[in-house]
Amino acid sequence: MRSPSTVDVGILLRRWRDKRRVSQLELASRADSSARHISFIETGRAKPSHTLLLRLVEQLDVPVRERNTLLIAAGFAPVFPETPLNAPAMETLNGEIERLLAVHDPNPALVHDGLYNAVGTNRGLLALVSGVADHLLVPPINTVRLALHPEGMAPVIRNLAQWRAHLLDQMERQIAVSGLTSLADLYHEVSAYPVPDNGIPEPATRASYALPLLIEREGRLLSFVSLLTTFNTPLDVTVSELAIETFLPTDQETAAALREMQG
Repeated sequence: MRSPSTVDVGILLRRWRDKRRVSQLELASRADSSARHISFIETGRAKPSHTLLLRLVEQLDVPVRERNTLLIAAGFAPVFPETPLNAPAMETLNGEIERLLAVHDPNPALVHDGLYNAVGTNRGLLALVSGVADHLLVPPINTVRLALHPEGMAPVIRNLAQWRAHLLDQMERQIAVSGLTSLADLYHEVSAYPVPDNGIPEPATRASYALPLLIEREGRLLSFVSLLTTFNTPLDVTVSELAIETFLPTDQETAAALREMQG
C-alpha cells in the first residue's frame, strides 16, 4: 500500500513531460499509446501498466533513479538496483575504470558520482591538484568543492569566473532534472564561496572549440578542455550517475608540462 505522502504517478509523469517539453500527443506516439490515455494517467483517471510506464520514462529520458520513483508511485516495485561500488558485482567494473584512468596518464582524469564525489583518480589529476588544503583531499574528494574552494584550485584557475559559471550552470541543470536535495545543498555551499581576486586579468581563451580550464602552475599557464563520458543505457542507479572526466591539453606546452610533472 502506498504512503499517503507519495506523489501520484500522474503528477510525476506530467512534471517530466513538461520538463522535456513534449506534448501528450507526441509522447503517446513515441510510446505506442494514445493522447487520451496519457491524459487519463496524468489526471489520475487511469493507471499505467508496468510495461507502458517503462516505455514512457524511456521516451522522456527520465534518469534511472527517478524511474524507480515513478514505478513506486504507480504501485510497482523498483526495477533498477543501486549497487554499491564496493560490492563484489562491481569488481570487474572497478578494475576496468582503474585501467581506463591509468591509460589517460599523464592527462588528468577522474570518475565522479552524481554528487561530484570522486570514486577514482589517476596520477595526472593528483599531480595537478597538489598544494591544495589537506581537508579538501580527504575521501570522498568532492570535485566541485575542490575546484571552487578558496583553499582549493580556485586561486590558480586563471579563468575562474568563466569556469565557476560553467560549473554552477551545470549543477543547476542537474538539480532541475534530478531534484536531489543533497545536490542542491552542495550548490548552495559552493556558490557562496568567496571568489579569490589576485588582480590579474583573465587571459584570452586558447581553445576556440570549447571553454578551456586555465591553470597556473609554477609560472606556466596550463590549458585544458574537459571531456565527460557516461555509460550508455545503464541499468543500475549507481552506474547511471557515474561520469568519467578527462582533461586534455590544448597545446604542446601543456602536454610537455604534464609529462614533466609525472617525472
